[in-house]
Formats: sequence, C-alpha cells, structure tokens
Amino acid sequence: MIDKARDQFDYVIVGAGSSGSALAHRLSQDPALQVLLIESGPPDRNPLIRMPRGYARVIGDPAYSWTYPVKRAGGLNEPETHVRGRTLGGSSAVNGMVYMRGLPEDYDSWSIPGWGWKDFLAAFRQIERHEFGADDTRGGDGPLRISARPLRLPLIDAVLAAGEELGAPTRRDINAQSGEGLGYTVRNIWRGRRQSAAEAFLKPIRGRRTLHILTNATVDRIAFEGRRATGVVIRGAEGARLVRAGREVVLAAGAIGTPKLLHLSGVGPGERLRSFGLPVILDAPEVGRNLSDHRVLSMKFRVTGGSHNLEFSGWRLYRNVLQQTLLGGGPMSHPAFEAGGYVRTEPGLASPDARLLIGPFTVDGSARRLSMEREPGLTIGGYQMRPQSRGYIELASPDPDAAPIIHTNALSHPEDVRSSIGMVRYIRRLAAARALAPYAPREIAIGEERTSDEAILDAWNRQSGSGMHISGTCRMGSDAQSVVDTQLRVRGLEGLRIVDISVLPDVISGNTNAPAMALGWMAAAVIAQAPIAAAQAA
Repeated sequence: MIDKARDQFDYVIVGAGSSGSALAHRLSQDPALQVLLIESGPPDRNPLIRMPRGYARVIGDPAYSWTYPVKRAGGLNEPETHVRGRTLGGSSAVNGMVYMRGLPEDYDSWSIPGWGWKDFLAAFRQIERHEFGADDTRGGDGPLRISARPLRLPLIDAVLAAGEELGAPTRRDINAQSGEGLGYTVRNIWRGRRQSAAEAFLKPIRGRRTLHILTNATVDRIAFEGRRATGVVIRGAEGARLVRAGREVVLAAGAIGTPKLLHLSGVGPGERLRSFGLPVILDAPEVGRNLSDHRVLSMKFRVTGGSHNLEFSGWRLYRNVLQQTLLGGGPMSHPAFEAGGYVRTEPGLASPDARLLIGPFTVDGSARRLSMEREPGLTIGGYQMRPQSRGYIELASPDPDAAPIIHTNALSHPEDVRSSIGMVRYIRRLAAARALAPYAPREIAIGEERTSDEAILDAWNRQSGSGMHISGTCRMGSDAQSVVDTQLRVRGLEGLRIVDISVLPDVISGNTNAPAMALGWMAAAVIAQAPIAAAQAA
C-alpha cells in the first residue's frame, strides 16, 4: 500500500484495471523505480468477485462498477448503459471471464510496427499459464492462469455438432487456430475461481517495495507545467492533493475513463472544452473519437432438456454456491458463456464475420436483477466481429463526477447491418440442424416470425446491447492525427502516455480483456526501452 506521506513517484499509473495491473507488475520490477498505481474503486475483497458466476451480482453494483449512460442512435429511447469495473483488476474483476485473444488479422490490419500479431502473441505467451501447457500458440509459466477443460455438457456438445453441419469445425482451443470454428470457452478461471488482472499481476507482488497501490482515490485531472504532465490531482477520504510523477504519468483508465480525464485536463476538442470553461492545454480533436464497439444480440430458444436455468435459483443455487466455494466446481465456477467462436454468416465469405456466444440458459429480461427463466432454455447470441460504425465520447459537464456522453452510432454502417442480419439467419440455421433435433429448440426471442431484413434490423435496434468492448477512443498510429504515437506517447505533450484499449485503432474480434493485459505487459518494455522478449517476469 501507499505511504500516505509520499507525494513523489517516478511513474504514476491511473487505473488498476487489466492494462494498468500488468503494466505495474513489470514496471515495478526495476529496483531503481518507485511506481504508484491509483484505483478509484475499493480493494477487490468481495467474495463474489472470486466466484465466476458471482459476477451477475457484482457487475452494475456502484461499489464495484462505473455505469455510463449511452445515447442511442436513430432517436431510440430505450435506456442503455455501459458498465466498467471499479475495483482492483478493473473490468477483469466484474466481467464474464471469456478469454478470447482475437484473430491474427485483427492486429496485423493496423500496420503499426511493434504492435502486430507476432508482437502480441509474444506477450500472450509470456503472461499465460495455460492448462494445456506451452506451445507455439500459448504460454505455460506466466502469471495469468487460463483453463480450458470444462465439464462437458450434452446440450453444448449438440450445438457444436450443429456448427460442424454448417461448416464450423469444433476447436479444442479456440485461441490456438485462426479462422472459422466453435468450441468450449477458454476462460481466465483456475480451479473454479476468477483470475482477474489483480489476482494475476498484483496479488503476487503486494510486498514489492517499488510498487505502491492507492485505492478509493479519484483522479480529477492531470497536472501540467506548460505542456509537460507533472502529476495528477487525486481526491480521496483525506481530501484533494497533488501527486507528482518524476518521469511520466501513464493513463490506464480505459476507453471511456481515459478520454474523459484528458478532456477534464484540457486535452481534447478545444471548442467543446472552452464551452465548459476549461483551460485548453492542447487542442486535440481526435481525443474521444473513433469509438468502436461490438453490438450483441442474444437469441433465446426453448429446449426440452440440458438447460441450466433451474441451477440458479432455490435449493439448487445454494448447493452450487457451496460446491464452488468448497470444491471449485459446479455451474457457479463457469464463465458467462460455455462456448463460442467465429463463423461465416454466408458460405461465400473469405473469413469469419460473426462471433457467437453460447450458453445453456435463458435470462429473464423482465426481472429487475439478472435471473434465469424457469423453463429450460438455450441462448445463442453474438456480434459482428469487425464493426465499421464509429462513435465518440464527449464531456457532459466539467464536474469530474459527471458521466460523459457516449455516442456509439451502432449499426450506422451498411456492412455492419448486412453482417448482423446474416448472423441472425445463421443462428436460425444452427438451431434447425440435425444435431439439435433431440432438444427441439423453439425460438422465443427475437421471434421466429420476424424473417424480413427490416424486421431483423428492428430487433437489433431494440433488443441488442453493448458488448462492453469499447476501444479506439485515443487511437495509436504513425500519422499526425493519431492521439498517441507508436511509443504510446500523447502527441503534442511530454511526460504522458496512454496504456489501455483506447489506443487500439479498432476493436478486435474477441473480448478485450486479453489484449488489454497483453498491451500493459508490452507497454512496460516500451517505457523501459527494452525488447519484450528480453524481459523476465518476477
């Protein structure tokens, strides 16, 4: 923990989420450095955080989550929120623990030296301690434990067999191969317990004298002397104070928190900032732009058996909680979705365009809190992998406690519309495959009678939600318009870097937790000016 009398460090990292935790782990290996890691939320002591399916009670809880309102495109009034973690480990402490790294072409499409697939793969292999062991595609002795051998479920096996009928092979390790395929979820769960970024990267080094961790502290703004970042102004139980960074301030507050903090600090679209009476340190119009996110639609099917719906209520829930707590097993030790993968919504496509999420349950959408329906059900949902629609984030107020305005502009690009409609039709073909016939799946949402493009698109607009994968709002690039350069330095400023998924030019095809951790790991080597392959974990 932090020495409360200390107000000077070499590096000040804002945000103890996936990227910030990995960065702090590596950066604090240098005995000559003093590193401060700041988290706005509390320590991650809630036992529901450790319990994988306990996330249903933690996510959205204001004690452990930021909840941001989203402005819907097209004048739709349905309420929508975007949730981010607010505790040690950040969103990795409240997410569904689906460990998907994305596909090689996601990274190579950026054409940014040092940040292609081979570079990220090297980082993945260094951070992972995979249950299948090390090979050319995964790591075996890193700090992050990864599992991939769940109890096999007959209903899920039938869905995977249905995928094979449609040309999607079953994969043993969905991260190990490129291209089309479905398989059981690879998860950052070990022996039935969540492996958050805090659990993997912070817990083993809490006694390290070079690392100081400050929780329950809100960073209101970055302090500047001219155009050099010199520290941050933090607000906690003892009031506000300035903490100085002798070398650099590193923002790892996420793709929403980082642009918001930059705007509050006078870095962003000058005209907008002046309208709030904020001094403009740097007029940087692209800060908060280029927002990319996955749009998720879940299709529900009533089935004749194999469902876990009844496992999450009544005496079965108490039994399963006890089983997870004592033995690390049972449904409460599973991730949000049991299976998934990449598919082509049309046979003629050269590569997959949709990611599927598969679970032996159906959620009761009418309930106030997340709960399962009483009748047996199957959920097959997903999203278009590489959305072309772009949104933006802007300040709503100069008050640091006010949520920013998030404009996702989801489904505003015709390619996103085409692929999203195609995904619904693909899932319907999957449900009608011979392998699922014994379970007699019957569509109950979005409604099997909605067959036209217009009806399916309307369902997307009204029933879909964010995949919680917002990326790209402080884009990295070699061009002068990018917010950060290829060394993660904020253009036009000194002493300030960004290390979180806001720098990724596009959202990757999978979940963002895995690349966020790899990014933090890689960034430490960039900051230290040492090749990633030469650094060794503590």
